[in-house]
Amino acid sequence: MSKMRRKADLPSKICAACARPFTWRRKWARDWDSVKYCSDRCRMHKTTSAD
Repeated sequence: MSKMRRKADLPSKICAACARPFTWRRKWARDWDSVKYCSDRCRMHKTTSAD
């Protein structure tokens, strides 16, 4: 049986929409580098920058 990891040991990022920290999830394993939002709600309500 595999050893369990603590949540504090997992990588984390800051959400681009709500600016809250979120941690790695197994479903994001393949594309963790491209994940920007913590949830579908944040992804749908993202703000557009006027740069």
